[in-house]
Formats: sequence, C-alpha cells, structure tokens
Amino acid sequence: MSAARRFLGTCANNGDPQPFGNYEIRRREDGQAIGGLGFHGPADENGSVTIGYGLIPSARGKGYASEALRELLLFARARGITRVKGDADHDNIASQHVMMAAGMRPAGEDERVRYFEIAWTNTTAITDPRS
Repeated sequence: MSAARRFLGTCANNGDPQPFGNYEIRRREDGQAIGGLGFHGPADENGSVTIGYGLIPSARGKGYASEALRELLLFARARGITRVKGDADHDNIASQHVMMAAGMRPAGEDERVRYFEIAWTNTTAITDPRS
C-alpha cells in the first residue's frame, strides 16, 4: 500500500516517472503476477535512484526477487543511473540477502533499517550489475 501511495504521489507531483516507475514480477512458467519492484521516483541530480520490491508469500525463497532485482539494476545502469539504493528492516534478513545476491552492498544503518547500494562509474557496455 505504501508503494502505491508513493507512486501516485510521484505522478501527482512530477508526472509519470517512466521508465523509473514500478513493474510487476511475473513467473515465466505461467505468467502469474507474484510481486512487484521498481523505483521510488526518477533519478536525482547525481544519477541516483532508490528501489523497492516485494513478493507474495508463496513466491518467497525461490530466487525470484534476486533475479528481478538483478534485471532492474541492469535496466537502471543501461539508462545512465550511477547509484541504486535500497533498504530493509533489521529483521528482514531475506530482503538483505536479496540485495546482496544482486550485487548491492551494505551502506549503513539506523535504528530501523539497514541501507544497501551499488554504484558504477562506467554505465556503458553492461553485462552484469556487479562489474
């Protein structure tokens, strides 16, 4: 619900953020929508974006989120993004593992969440977001 509210607020204030909006995660084998991921808004003046994602409970723990996030990172990098940031609650170890599996690294924490990011200096000739 908070992701939908944030997206609608972004659209109301700044217009449609595409291509830096939200996307469905669908299972290849049956096309079933199992979650979503996307950007919290367009890139800032430094080329940085913040991402988020979520899956329905029955789809968790099967690698779908890591695969989707890796693709989202490639998508961002191919469009000139230089830094992608995300966060997860301290007790959401699974989400922390997803970000690390996709190549993001811990970047700090506060009393509520642990922050992750990945940054690139070269945004051309991309094959893997971790390179």
